[in-house]
Amino acid sequence: MSFERTPCVYILASQRNGTLYVGVTSDLESRIHQHRTNAAGGFSKRYRVKRLVWFEVHEEMEPAIIREKQLKKWNRAWKLRLIKETNPQWHDLAEDFGFETLR
Repeated sequence: MSFERTPCVYILASQRNGTLYVGVTSDLESRIHQHRTNAAGGFSKRYRVKRLVWFEVHEEMEPAIIREKQLKKWNRAWKLRLIKETNPQWHDLAEDFGFETLR
């Protein structure tokens, strides 16, 4: 499945139970590539937050942006529970799209 022009909200982690980053994009694969190559800069580069541990697809960008803002306001425990509900092993979901395994 291609995520080009598909609004997605996503959570990256530095490691299992590590630093979390919540973002929104219209091209998930390109955005993950930016995070992995440090082209995204900022928070994700500084804290080495590169593992895709959760994402949610939306039909339109506006609801995706609203959801991103909602998740950013959540406390850490709620975000961890959200990840564990769908990805209890903290598998790097980007590997399912062909990205290399992170060390």
